[in-house]
Amino acid sequence: MVAVGAALWGCWSLFLRPAGLSGTQSAFLSLVFMSLPAPFVLSRGAWRDRRATLALGVLALCDAANAALFFAAVQRGPVAVAVLTHYLAPLLIALAAPWVLRERRSPRALLGAPLTLLGLALLLGTPQGGLSDSRTALLGGASALFFAANVLSIKEASRAFSPLAINSLHAPLSALVLLLIFGREALPPSLDGRLLWVGGGAILCGIVGNSVFSAGLKGVPAAAGSALTYLEPLTAALVGWGVFAEPLGPSGLLGGLLVLGTGVWVARAPRAPAPSAEVAPGMGCT
Repeated sequence: MVAVGAALWGCWSLFLRPAGLSGTQSAFLSLVFMSLPAPFVLSRGAWRDRRATLALGVLALCDAANAALFFAAVQRGPVAVAVLTHYLAPLLIALAAPWVLRERRSPRALLGAPLTLLGLALLLGTPQGGLSDSRTALLGGASALFFAANVLSIKEASRAFSPLAINSLHAPLSALVLLLIFGREALPPSLDGRLLWVGGGAILCGIVGNSVFSAGLKGVPAAAGSALTYLEPLTAALVGWGVFAEPLGPSGLLGGLLVLGTGVWVARAPRAPAPSAEVAPGMGCT
C-alpha cells in the first residue's frame, strides 16, 4: 500500500502538465480539492488523542512548507538538484524515527538511502552546470526536512485518525498557509477547465494516493515506508518516458532498477520482535 501510494504521487504530471498552472497554484488547488471530504471524516473521539491531534497540526504546517520550498527549488532549477536534495528525506526519517516514534533502528534503511540517491542520480542524469547550484540545493534540502516531518507526523496521527481523515483534515490549514506565504501567486488566474485537471490529480494522486500511503504506513516502520517513497520519482520518470516521450537512456534504466531493488530490499527487512511492556503502546512500534 505504501508503494502504491508513492507510485500514484509519481503520476501528478499526467494532470498538472495539461493544466498549465504554476507549481504554487497547482499545490494550492490540490489542497483545496483534498479538503472536500473533511466534513465527512470529523470524529470527536479522534481529537481526544492529543498527541495524534498535535501530529495532524504539525503535518498541516510541514506539508505547506514542504510544498513551498520544493516548488521553489523546482522552479529555480536545475530540477535534478531539487529532486536529489529533496529525497534526502528517507535518510532523515531513518535517523529520526527511533527518537521521534521510538521505533527500532533500521540498518537496511540507513544503507538503502545513499544507494537510492545514487540510483536517482543515474535516473535523472547530471544537470547542465553540474550539481553546484547551492541555492537550489538549499531549498531542496530544506524541503526534505519538512517532507521527513510529514511522514513522521502521518505515522503518529494514524494512532487516532483514519487515512482519509489525515489527508483531508490537514489540507485546509496547509492551503491557508500557502495562501499567506504566496498571496495572489497561489490563486489560479481564472476558473476554467484547468481546474478539472488539477481536481482529477487531487482525487487520484492526492486523496487516493495519500490515503493508501497513510494506511500502509500504519503497518510498517516509518524508515521502511520512507524508503519506498523513491518510487515517486521512479514512476514520474517512467511516465515522462512513456507518455511525454522524455529520454530515458541506459543509465536511467540502471538507476531505476537500483531504486526499485533497494526499496524492495529495505521493505523486506525482517521485523524486529515486539518491544517490552516498558514502552508505551501506540508509539508506532511494531
